[in-house]
Amino acid sequence: MPDLDRSELLPTLFIPHGGGPCFFMEWTMGPANTWDRMAAWLGGLGRRYPTVKTLLVISAHWEEEVVTVQSSEHPPLLFDYHGFPPHTYELSWPAPGSPALVGKVETLLLAAGFGSRRDPERGFDHGAFVPLKVAFPDAKLPTVQLSLHASLDAGTHLAIGRALAPLRAEGVLIVGSGLSFHNTRAFQGRGDSLMRSRQFDAWLGETCSGRGKKRSSALTLWHEAPSARFCHPREEHLLPLMVAAGAAEDEPGRRTFDDEVMGVQISGFEFGRND
Repeated sequence: MPDLDRSELLPTLFIPHGGGPCFFMEWTMGPANTWDRMAAWLGGLGRRYPTVKTLLVISAHWEEEVVTVQSSEHPPLLFDYHGFPPHTYELSWPAPGSPALVGKVETLLLAAGFGSRRDPERGFDHGAFVPLKVAFPDAKLPTVQLSLHASLDAGTHLAIGRALAPLRAEGVLIVGSGLSFHNTRAFQGRGDSLMRSRQFDAWLGETCSGRGKKRSSALTLWHEAPSARFCHPREEHLLPLMVAAGAAEDEPGRRTFDDEVMGVQISGFEFGRND
């Protein structure tokens, strides 16, 4: 990124998006208050970042062979969850798209050597609209979703983040949406899940607090961390963090949320804030 006044840059975020439409239903797969702390934290994001003009969200639930930009001016919602109460398929979050941001994302990716394509039909999946409906309930901010690359390569996603970094100086909040633990067979505290989730979470917190090429190199080798493959048998829910970290590579990160949810440790991170 060109030299800029760091005080003018928005940070980047890695947020946990919960389980399905968990924030908008009576939760019956565990204590009723399972998601309350996460919902309260997400609900404060809009107040924490009052200068945001546009949102660029990278969700764990969209993978493409070529990095793909959602280009609809009025994206629908994609109810890509199953078995939840009927009312959760009637939720709304009518945030507008942003043709201007789509063009900027394409230009930055191309300059960094990434091909891209547009998808004018794609809606906001639940990794995007569920947490953003909590964080920005008025749905007024123009919002664009960007896919993961189907390679699921950590270095590729860090590089995508680096390419997108200039957007931070233009009022764009880059939001990676996933989960710091995503082994669906190990939720509910089965076996040693809590201990192993804490092992990986401790490594992730320490690693994200660093900066520069050293942090990026460590994140590229995330699978060598303690209990890494137990926590992420498949890495798609961790890769949005790579994009967020790459977009603030030369700035430290910090854990801004942590909770024990369904018997495992879950965290959220911010990269690049100055206060």
